[in-house]
Amino acid sequence: MDKLLEQQVRERARGRCEYCHIPTSLYDQPFHLDHIIARKHGGQSVLENLAFCCIDCNLHKGTNIAGIDRGTGALTRLLNPRMDQWAMHLAWRGAELIGLSAIGRTTIEVLQINQAIRVTARAIFIEEGSFPNWRDQRER
Repeated sequence: MDKLLEQQVRERARGRCEYCHIPTSLYDQPFHLDHIIARKHGGQSVLENLAFCCIDCNLHKGTNIAGIDRGTGALTRLLNPRMDQWAMHLAWRGAELIGLSAIGRTTIEVLQINQAIRVTARAIFIEEGSFPNWRDQRER
């Protein structure tokens, strides 16, 4: 992938995963560039189809573009960081991310964002004051 394109994706994300919002500074593994629409589904390696994400979100998402919303039982697309406003679909409740919509709920489930180990890590970061994204959401 083109180095300039990689840099543009990283800068646009402002140093955090575009799905779970964990900052790179709190994560011990390199972040990935995710194809929002996977190449196997016709997605291209262009700025509009790439998201900066942590390895946890990337590995759980894989080539998925949808999942089943537990609230409705309907097939629902995942959050698209290029089309969707994150705060319209997701919000913090303590260290747990909650879905405000079918898209949010499905994204949390497929990407396993509230996996116990991830929630525990966020709780520690919140307690020590190093997870500012949570405080930003709490004020809204």
